[in-house]
Amino acid sequence: MTVVDAHHHVWDLSVRDQDWIASDSPLRRNFTLADLAPEAAAAGVDRTVLVQTVTVPEETPEFLALAAGHELVAGVVGWTDLTRPDIADELARLRSLPGGTRLKGIRHQVQGEPDPGWLLRPDVRRGLTAVADAGLVYDLVVLPHQLPACVKAAESLPQLTFVLDHLGKPPIASGGPERWATDVRALAALPNTVCKLSGMVTEADLATWTIDDLRPYADTVLDAFGPDRLMFGSDWPVCTLGATYGETMSVTKELTAGLGASEQADVLGGTATRTYGL
Repeated sequence: MTVVDAHHHVWDLSVRDQDWIASDSPLRRNFTLADLAPEAAAAGVDRTVLVQTVTVPEETPEFLALAAGHELVAGVVGWTDLTRPDIADELARLRSLPGGTRLKGIRHQVQGEPDPGWLLRPDVRRGLTAVADAGLVYDLVVLPHQLPACVKAAESLPQLTFVLDHLGKPPIASGGPERWATDVRALAALPNTVCKLSGMVTEADLATWTIDDLRPYADTVLDAFGPDRLMFGSDWPVCTLGATYGETMSVTKELTAGLGASEQADVLGGTATRTYGL
């Protein structure tokens, strides 16, 4: 079985600030592939997917070059402006760069958009269509109140695979999952959707979370999407706010322990390999 971490980040603050990181956060330092590699190896991870962190055009070419030079990174989910008139040409340009064959998807911080229907704007829909035409997938980083727009977008673009990051960021710390669960199930009812089993520890209480706090949310997406549309992602290094890399992997294995061997293999690698064409 090939184990894939379908969601992690790297950054170098000497190259570019990460303005979303608080000044007093332990994340305010460099995190590199050299830092990740031994932790991934210790957790039994064979390949990874490197995911964008900021909405600047320079980052994606940098990530592709990193992937070209490091066998650990099998795929990149990058950023580009979906609303640019020449979006199709830009996607083609990115794929022609060093490491461009490892561009597997596009992501935008929809969670930061004030318009809950941002994904449904005509200019965004045009960009999403170009992503589908390029044979790429689209990662959704959204908040729970934006899930209805995700459902409408996925319904209107059946040719595009939408990957829900971090379960749609359910309210684990505060509880009250009912509305989130309803909307996640509506998204999962569409065959062109996939979900990452990622980001849970940082949506829970960072200091006091337990496996029992996470289980209802993991069980919901396991039931809604099924193991063949669910994939493990560490969300490293963000996960380190609440758990080590190894603990994040252990939690995933515990939450999926009731699955059969082939089903757990899907969550730990098969789904990511198929979805991203790794």
